[in-house]
This record gives sequence, structure tokens and C-alpha cells, in this order.
Amino acid sequence: MNSRIENLTAAVVGTGFIGPVHVEGLRRAGVHVVGIVGSTPDKSQIAAERLGVARGYASFEELLRDESVAAVHLASPNRLHFEQAAAALRAGKHVLCEKPLAMTPRESAELVRLAAESGRAAGVAYNIRFYPLCHEAASRVRNGTIGDVLHITGSYLQDWLLRETDFNWRVLAEEGGELRAVADIGTHWLDLAQFISGQRVVAVCAELRTVHPTRRSPKCGLETFSGKGTPLTATEPVAISTDDCGSVLLRFDNGANGCLWVSQTTAGRKNCLRLEIAGTAQSLAWNSETPNELWIGHRDRPNELLIRDPALMGASAAAVSNYPGGHNEGFSDTFKQLFRRFYGFVAAGDFTARPPFPTFADGHRELLLCEAILRSHRERCWISIEE
Repeated sequence: MNSRIENLTAAVVGTGFIGPVHVEGLRRAGVHVVGIVGSTPDKSQIAAERLGVARGYASFEELLRDESVAAVHLASPNRLHFEQAAAALRAGKHVLCEKPLAMTPRESAELVRLAAESGRAAGVAYNIRFYPLCHEAASRVRNGTIGDVLHITGSYLQDWLLRETDFNWRVLAEEGGELRAVADIGTHWLDLAQFISGQRVVAVCAELRTVHPTRRSPKCGLETFSGKGTPLTATEPVAISTDDCGSVLLRFDNGANGCLWVSQTTAGRKNCLRLEIAGTAQSLAWNSETPNELWIGHRDRPNELLIRDPALMGASAAAVSNYPGGHNEGFSDTFKQLFRRFYGFVAAGDFTARPPFPTFADGHRELLLCEAILRSHRERCWISIEE
């Protein structure tokens, strides 16, 4: 464990699904969690007691006034990210924000500027990069093992919004943004595809669909993902404009082409990201439901299946893999590895170095992609990404 990391502190904003994941990941990374804040003082206190955190802040402003907090993790609703990230940077805190970084590219561009001026570390939680075999795949592309990248395909599928009675704040454009399935999970795929391939998406052509133009919102306040498991007794109709699913054709800067299918209405798929990269010498395929396996495709000899094992992987993949072969690593481990890179960077103190984690600039570019995808869907044409 890096002793310099152990001297750093953090506080988490958000007590829903992903906030506690950050608390756990921070502890496993060796970072002391000072406190947590929710949407109300009661939620803050309940979460603090449940998670064994010392402080449940009464407000976000109280958290920012706490001089013992070095970094703030934002796991709050999307509409709050811009305001909270900007306030945290101005308060002299390092910031690690859940995606999307903001609601619009204008907001995210401003956050990139503020981060650069602040002299603080600023990252976005694209944690899927930190599955060891994703690093292994990226390394094999970089060293030329698969040859030139020809095309990149895949999908990200879930089923938690399959029924019209499935409801969450994310389905509302004013809460989560005009794009939902693409912005919520599709951006994870887009980030991973670009990270592994080393190529940037430069143009898109999209067709999106709202499967349920009207959803039934529970009057009692229960939501999908609330964990309550209580049958809905009373609902009211709510008009929905955000996307449930969609397909996106892609063009990359080296001339490679690709396609992405994203859906939150695919029965049986709880959280399945699949990515395949075809090169002139080999192909690589990875599936988040079997994250400890990397498929390697050949033309003239049998295909291979690489099982995650630090002794068999390259240096970058071994560095984000802490257990011997045969001991599986999964979702929660990716946050630990991301946070170790983030806080290792903070502890090193050289902010002119290249950050080993997704930055606010990466988060901004994902919002540019989302803007282009939405525009492409509406105008029915290819749209180039405007930097």
C-alpha cells in the first residue's frame, strides 16, 4: 500500500446505489472516508451509520467547509454534477465525478477549464477501463499484436427498464439529460472502445427509440433500483422522451468503422457490455458478464481464451490485478483500481504528468459524442464530432 495514499481523505456525495460503492472502493484503496452526504440530513446520517462513516453531513455546503476533506466523490443525480464539481474545485478539493460529467458540453467545457485552473486532480468514474483484461486488450493493441484496427463492434444491455412500471429519476430528461440509455451506459462502452483501440470516434450516425413513451411513476415514491421490492399500489402516467435503446454507427480517426447497440429494455441482460475489436492479424473480444476471460481470434490457428492471471498478462494489466490466477476479480475491484490510480496521482503531486485515469477532458468528449448522437438521430444523418 502507498503510504502517501493512506494520508489522503475523501468524502462522498450520494447515498443511492453508487455512493456506497465509492465508499467501499475508497477504503479498499487505502483512502480514509471522512463522511457522506445525501439529499437530506436524515439520509446522510442513516447512510453514515450504515456504512460506518464518521460524519453524515447536513448539506453539501457543510462538506465543502470541512478542511479535513481533500477530495470529493460525486455520486449524485446528473443534474447536480456541474454545480457540485465546480463548487468543489473552487473550494480547493480534488474531484472524482460519476458520469456524465455534466448535462451539456457547454457545462463540461467549463469544468475542464476550472479543473485546469484549480491545480487539482479531476477525474470521471469510467471504471470499466480498470478490469485487468481491458488493460491487457489495450496493451495488445498498442504493441501491434492484433495488427491495424479494422472495425469495433459491441453492445451494452440491461433489462431494468423493460416494463412501463419501471421508473427512476434517470428516465426524466430534466433530471438525467435528453439522452438516457446512450448517456447512462452507452458512454461506458464508447469510453472503453476508444481506450482499448487507441482510436477516437470522429463521426456518428444514430437511430434511437423510446420503447415506453409513457411510464407509470409510483405515487408512493418507490423506484426501480430502490431495493424495496414492494409491489406498486398506485401509479400515475409520466411522459418520457429519453431513449430506451438505440443503434449507433461509428467512424474512428484511423478509418476503422464500428457499431454500438445499447438497450435498457433487453430481458435477462442485467448489466452486459460486449466489445470486439478486429485487427488485420487478430481479433479481441471481452464480455463484462465473464470479465476474467479475453477471447483472442486467429485466422490460421485455433482461437485462444486468456484467463485473467497476472503471471500471463502484460505489465499494465498485472498492475490492476491484485489476485493470483483462478481468483476472480470483478465490478467492485475496478473502483478500487481506479481510485488507487487517482489518489496515487494526487499523492505524487506532479499534475503536469499524464493522468492514469479518465479525466474531465475525457468526460467532456463523451458529452460531445452524446450531443452528436442525439443530433444525428434527430436529423437522420452522419454528424462529425466537433472538438
